[in-house]
Amino acid sequence: MPGVRDISAEAFIAAYSSHLKRSGKLEVPTWVDIVKTGSYKELAPYDPDWYYIRAAAVARHIYLRKDVGIGALTKLHGGKNRRGNRPSHHHESSASVQRKVCQSLEKIGVLEQTENGGRRISQDGVRDLDRIATAVVEAEKEEEEEEEEEEAEEAEDEE
Repeated sequence: MPGVRDISAEAFIAAYSSHLKRSGKLEVPTWVDIVKTGSYKELAPYDPDWYYIRAAAVARHIYLRKDVGIGALTKLHGGKNRRGNRPSHHHESSASVQRKVCQSLEKIGVLEQTENGGRRISQDGVRDLDRIATAVVEAEKEEEEEEEEEEAEEAEDEE
């Protein structure tokens, strides 16, 4: 059975974020449309579904690593702080946003806290993420089969 490690990050995050949005279980704060995701940013994200995408990325990251704290997530989602005519440096993202995403995922049972204060994926979360990954792999196989059938039909038409 294929898992999260077997598919690309982009495909999994897109599929899982759409699943979170469709299910409606993820509690989205009211401030998501106005908040910046880091102090180095100038504006809030343009995508209205950015919270679901961030939640999917956090869930995938914690799935791949056993124990992850908020500080590690801020480093992961940080970016380039442009400092005018001085050299740019990496800057961490907002810890509050990362904490709220983790708390939202904990409420729906995907994550759980560890003894040392970090977060890890729960058994229900592992099952859920593996199910989504399997669905993505099956969808990719179906697309490949359809493309092969179309190519075969085009080859027959040319002859």
